[in-house]
Amino acid sequence: MGSSVRELAGATPATRDRYVDLLRVASLGAVVLGHWLMAAVTPDGVGNLLAVVPALQPLTWLLQVMPVFFFVGGFSHALSYRSLLRKRPERREGSEGSEDSVYSAFLRARLQRLLRPTMVFVLVWGAAALLVQLLGGGGGLTGVTLRMVTQPLWFIGIYLAMVAFTPPLLKLHERYGWGAFAGLAGAAVAVDVLRFAAGVPYVEFLNFAFVWLAVHQLGFLRADGRIRRPALLAGAGLVTAGALVAFGPYPLSMVGMPGEKVSNMAPPTLALLCHGLWLVGAVELLRAPAVRLLERPRVWRTVVAANGVAMTAFLWHLTAMFGVYGAMLALDVELPAPASAAWWAQVPLRIALAAALTAGLVAAFRAFERPVSAPPGAAGSTGAGPLAALGATLCLLGVLGLSMVGFGGLLDGRTALLIAIPVSAPAAVAMTLGGWLLVERAGRGTGVRAGRPAR
Repeated sequence: MGSSVRELAGATPATRDRYVDLLRVASLGAVVLGHWLMAAVTPDGVGNLLAVVPALQPLTWLLQVMPVFFFVGGFSHALSYRSLLRKRPERREGSEGSEDSVYSAFLRARLQRLLRPTMVFVLVWGAAALLVQLLGGGGGLTGVTLRMVTQPLWFIGIYLAMVAFTPPLLKLHERYGWGAFAGLAGAAVAVDVLRFAAGVPYVEFLNFAFVWLAVHQLGFLRADGRIRRPALLAGAGLVTAGALVAFGPYPLSMVGMPGEKVSNMAPPTLALLCHGLWLVGAVELLRAPAVRLLERPRVWRTVVAANGVAMTAFLWHLTAMFGVYGAMLALDVELPAPASAAWWAQVPLRIALAAALTAGLVAAFRAFERPVSAPPGAAGSTGAGPLAALGATLCLLGVLGLSMVGFGGLLDGRTALLIAIPVSAPAAVAMTLGGWLLVERAGRGTGVRAGRPAR
C-alpha cells in the first residue's frame, strides 16, 4: 500500500486541485469524530451528548461539516462529467457517443466507489443481524446497534441523488451561473414559508432536494472559479443563519437532537443552507495556506492514502464505536454518566480504541473501495441513460430506506416510512442491489471510457 500511495502521490498532475481532496478527507473525518464524541452510551441505552449538555450545541456551527462534503462533490462531479463529454466520439446518427451513453458511464464511474463498499457493508451487517436474531438475540446494546449502525447511509442516499442530477443541473449552471443556485435557494425559502407560516403538511421533505442540491451547486461555481468573494459569502451565511435561529422557528443545533419538534437536519432547513454558505466561504478563505501545506510530499501522501479508504472508514466507524462499548460492557468496565468528569477522562481511550478498530475494519474491507474497470461491451447500447437513471433511483430509495429502518426487527417485519410508503430492511436491500445491477448494465458498452473519476 505504501508504494502505491507514493506512486499515486508522485503522479499527481500539476493541475489537480489538492485542496479539494483535503476537504473531502477532513469533512468525513470531522463527521466520524463528531459521532464518536456525541454518543452518550450507558447500560440503559444511547443518548446524545449535545442533549445532555446543551451549552455545547454552538460547536455544531463549526463541526457540522457535511455541507462541505456536498460542496466538494459538486466540484468533482462537474469536472468528471465534463471530462467524459470531451472524451466521447464525434456525434453522428446512432453514435455511441450520445449523451445517454455519457450519462450512464458517468453514473457508473461515480457510483462504483460509493456503492461497492456500501453493498459489502449492507450484506455483512444483514447476515450478522439475521444470525443474531435467529439465535434469539437483539436486545440491549446489540438491538440499539442493529437499529443505528445504518443511520449514516442517509448521506450516501443524498449523494446518489446529487450524482444523478448532475447533468441537468450542470446545464442550468452553465446557462444561469449564480442564478441556478438562487433558484434552488429560493425554492428552499418557499418550502420553509409553506411549512412554518402556512402549516402545509409534508412540504418540508422537498428540502432534502432543494437545500442539498443548492450546496452542491456551489461546487459547480467553485469549479468555474466563480466564488470570488468568500469572505462575503461566509459573513452573509453566518449572519443570516444567526438571525434565523434568533428570530425564527429554527433550533440552535445544526445536527438533529432527540425529541426536537424541529430539526435543522432532517429535513434540512433554510438555516442549514445558510450554515452551508458560511462553511463554504470559510473553507475558501483557508485555501491559500492549505495549498502551501499540501505542497509538502509527506502531507500530500497522507491525504492520498486517506482518500483511498475514506468511504470504507465512514461506513464502518459506528460499527467500531459500538464494538468498543460492547467490549467495555462485556468486560464490566464502568461507563460513567455522560458529561461527568470521569466520562470526559475516558474519552481519549474510547476514541483511540474506536480508531484502532476502524483501522482493522478498513484493512479488511478497503479492497472494495478500489474502482474496477468496466469490461468492453457492445457500443452504443440504446436506452442506457434511462436504465442508469432507474438504477440510480432504486439505489437512492433503497439506501435511504435502510438508513431509516436499520436491521433491528429483521425477522419481525419492522418497517419505516419512506415517502409515505412502509419499507422493510429486506426490501431496501433488494432495491439497492437491483439498482446497482441496473447502473452496472447501463454503464457497460457505452463507448465512453470513464477511467479514474475526476475530483
